Amino acid sequence: MSEALDIVHEPTPAIEPTRAERKRIVIIGAGFAGMAAAHALRKCDAEITLIDRRNHHIFQPLLYQVATAVLSSAEIAAPIRKLTEDQKNLSVLWGEVKAVDVKARCVEVDCNTVRLKRLDFDYLVVATGVQPSYFGHDEFARHAPTLKTITDAELIRTKLLTAYEMAEMTDDPDEQARQMTFVLVGAGPTGVELAASIAQLATVTLRSNFRKIDPANTSILLLEGGSRVLPSFAESLSRKVTRRLERLGVKVMTGAMVEKVNEQGVTVAGKLIRSATVLWTAGVSASPIVKMVGVGTDRAGRACIGPFMNVPDQQGIFVVGDASSAMRNGRPVPGVAQAAMQEGRYVGRLIARELKGKSQTRPFRYSDKGNMAVVGKNFAILESGRLRMSGLLAWLAWAFIHIIALPHGQNRMRVRKQWLWSYFSGQRSSLLMSEGPHRVK
Repeated sequence: MSEALDIVHEPTPAIEPTRAERKRIVIIGAGFAGMAAAHALRKCDAEITLIDRRNHHIFQPLLYQVATAVLSSAEIAAPIRKLTEDQKNLSVLWGEVKAVDVKARCVEVDCNTVRLKRLDFDYLVVATGVQPSYFGHDEFARHAPTLKTITDAELIRTKLLTAYEMAEMTDDPDEQARQMTFVLVGAGPTGVELAASIAQLATVTLRSNFRKIDPANTSILLLEGGSRVLPSFAESLSRKVTRRLERLGVKVMTGAMVEKVNEQGVTVAGKLIRSATVLWTAGVSASPIVKMVGVGTDRAGRACIGPFMNVPDQQGIFVVGDASSAMRNGRPVPGVAQAAMQEGRYVGRLIARELKGKSQTRPFRYSDKGNMAVVGKNFAILESGRLRMSGLLAWLAWAFIHIIALPHGQNRMRVRKQWLWSYFSGQRSSLLMSEGPHRVK
């Protein structure tokens, strides 16, 4: 007689998804929007790859202070890998996207290797930001650098400081005047903030540094093709900024359409403004990567996206930040940091919900927390809804908000320390001229 065998069924252990089974999310661009999207996906069971051609994240609102020697590059930037080191589902890839194949669901990345690296994706987030636009006159770029990257800021700083060195060396009064004339094309926030900072560099920081020239005699011209500075702000604030700039010694020229830029200066309305340093702070256009995903674009090349920041007729593809043209109350969402972060965060959370089997029913809604611009020491403007503020209080609010928004604790500590030193001493810590390819001849 045989005995029945008791078979004990052990509970089947839970099988975690393999790397191949996990959804693959590719984020192109590590600016405000891309970083916000990556952070919103930090708890997802997915393989996330963040691609950028730079190894650092830049806090662009303070980039003009690097250009004018207030801060150093390291004080407003942080390595992407440092900012993402605690997010275990995220990999960082240093490279430049060369192609996006929406049908094959892959991107090709140049990582300085013999062959392009191919990355497959289930979800794609394009957060590539904008690039300078010379309105069809790309030849201006050779003589009028823009301010978008750390390299740009260091080049501008070198041009500014070189101009004073050249003025000190020459005995020709006309050449001295040309070297000490700075022209900025475009009176948006970047142009206004940069012009005011140059004015204080000349009249305070450099006032005792030279023997043959007086930096206080610097001429700073801010050119604007429209009717007023800071057109995105209320007209009353725009007028206050104009008066403030004039008190700082900046000459504001509105209705000034630039016809030509060369080594001699800028031509406006047939008249040459002789200047050795012309800076382009005017228009921008979206990154060319936007067109690779097959989406319609506006006049600035920004993606015309759907209500969920999605590319119409393309499942799982999104465009966020300055590269997109989202609408709010019939008007485009402004290309500012807070909008980019909100869009990136929204898309990250949308994807996270989908991965959990939940649908997203609420379209993106931009929450305008206000707009700010600083015009030198102790003066800024703030506009939020019906609130309009200018002066010292707005400047203190601007300083506080920008310090807490810096990407890393080390940045916040360094910037706070340097600002205090500059505020009380009038000195700047980064009066260094780059060598090599940045040397201005």
